[in-house]
Amino acid sequence: MTTTYTSRVPDAASAPAGVAAARATDLSKVYGQGETKVVALDRVSVDFRRAEFTAIMGPSGSGKSTLMHCMAGLDSVSSGSALIGDTELTTLKDKKLTKLRRDRIGFIFQAYNLLPTLNALENITLPLDIAGRKADKAWLDRVIETVGLSGRLNHRPSQLSGGQQQRVAVARALASRPEIIFGDEPTGNLDSRAGAEVLGFLRNSVRELGQTIVMVTHDPVAASYADRVVFLADGRIVDDMFGPTAESVLEHMKSLDARVRTS
Repeated sequence: MTTTYTSRVPDAASAPAGVAAARATDLSKVYGQGETKVVALDRVSVDFRRAEFTAIMGPSGSGKSTLMHCMAGLDSVSSGSALIGDTELTTLKDKKLTKLRRDRIGFIFQAYNLLPTLNALENITLPLDIAGRKADKAWLDRVIETVGLSGRLNHRPSQLSGGQQQRVAVARALASRPEIIFGDEPTGNLDSRAGAEVLGFLRNSVRELGQTIVMVTHDPVAASYADRVVFLADGRIVDDMFGPTAESVLEHMKSLDARVRTS
């Protein structure tokens, strides 16, 4: 389903000078061998700067989700380097990688992944509870206010709309103050109004909370909420845009789709 939103130009119209929250260097991911070999990522190098909202786009099969999964430590790397801050993911053992994902990375997916028996507040604090960490109340209150959930904290998922459930998922990702949040089509299951609300909350979390967000999306208007769009094709980064608009992103995507069809 193609989702459309009311477009708005993001606050940052140019690349801010900042330190990388995550970095890939000559990152490759290969599946299979011989005749079944598929090169999903081909020597990709990219920085994701702190307090910046980056969208990753590309035609189907371009490697955008694979890049996000490798950078988030959800998939292994065939060669090259993937860092969160100054920590190299490719050298971490499973236990340390799990701890890094828990303590330093937030995730927002298309499916809300909320526990139906817990209310909104309990779902938001669940990762902290599992880690045995106490929530910073001032930060948690600020996150809840930013995503507009103050009046819904005692409601269970079945009592919330899809947009409200995704707001809970956003708040859950923000609650632990991660260094970076990765989103995989986070508004893909939402209607246009709910999608615009969630994108607005993500935009606000960057502007008001200093959060770093990297989002995979297929939607040019969703990408227009970002500070920057990174375009992939055939497993390689082929373009990089700052201050995107829905129209400029759409033109880039049309060009990439045509290139893929004729290659």
